[in-house]
Amino acid sequence: MKLRENRLQLQAAPLLQQSMTTGQTMRDVLLALLPATLAGLWYFGLGALLVLFASIAGAMLTEWLFSPVDKRAERLNDQTALLTGLLLGLTLPPALPMWMAFIGGAVAIGLGKLIWGGMGQNLFNPALVGRAFLLATFPIAMTTWSPQSGPAEFFQIDASVLAAPFMHSGYDGVTAATPLGSMKFEHQSTGLWALVSGNTSGCIGETSGLLLLLGAFYLLLRRDLDWRIPTGILGSAALFSTVLYFVNSAHYPGPLFTIFSGGMLLGALFMATDPVTSPLTPRGTWIFAVGIGVLVVLIRAYGGFPEGVMYAILLMNAATPLIDRYTQPRVFGKGIKNP
Repeated sequence: MKLRENRLQLQAAPLLQQSMTTGQTMRDVLLALLPATLAGLWYFGLGALLVLFASIAGAMLTEWLFSPVDKRAERLNDQTALLTGLLLGLTLPPALPMWMAFIGGAVAIGLGKLIWGGMGQNLFNPALVGRAFLLATFPIAMTTWSPQSGPAEFFQIDASVLAAPFMHSGYDGVTAATPLGSMKFEHQSTGLWALVSGNTSGCIGETSGLLLLLGAFYLLLRRDLDWRIPTGILGSAALFSTVLYFVNSAHYPGPLFTIFSGGMLLGALFMATDPVTSPLTPRGTWIFAVGIGVLVVLIRAYGGFPEGVMYAILLMNAATPLIDRYTQPRVFGKGIKNP
């Protein structure tokens, strides 16, 4: 007996297809970062724009140079190099020399991505690899902060931004302490509204907590963001900082200051959520996130630096393969021994 039509269709994997592509996801993240980026330019002026341009140029040029000739257009069109350069630039001081930002972008792609085998193979977040390299190589420039100038002084550029490569760069104006620096070394807190709105000194894209949350909400609507990671990071950091605050409120900041100061929101919402460098399992993401939150508070409270987001994320990136290994669900039909 023969069937008149084929009711069983055999097809090779993948059997489930999604319309979302890597390029579309990267563009969503770029759009989500746009409000905080514009706020950084509003507060720090044209010099910040040049720093962002240099870091993006370093990342994209390195991607182009070390890609096969026939795949250069494809590698640049997926927007990963552009996003890496932007994320790195948002974590840099607004008065950083452009050549340093360019080197940081090149290192972010070269050592943070390509050396591991390209997209999807890297162990560490590439943007944070670039920032860690710059902090270790140029510690003075990476810890010199300029006060906010506002739109009236948008076209005023610090001389350090345009400094010649590998030459001594002077800094114009008066340097300003970040909220984390003031809290750690002078035990002076910053008002919550200043932290939320971004009216503080600091890195280009870390100052406006409200706009970073707005961008993350857009990613949640687009289903580009695993909510467990930022929830775990911010929740554990808030809980741990609350405990320390009750122990000594004059020495340790409260939970709201911890969340809205420094790079906490940028790291929790846009860095730690990188799907390549974070665990795959739901239980693993909670372990990963809580680890970052606890490490950030520990480093801020007891470390030599006032900030600890970068180190916390990189350390948990290194632990991601181990977390994935021990949080994998049991394979169906295995793991139960017959009596």
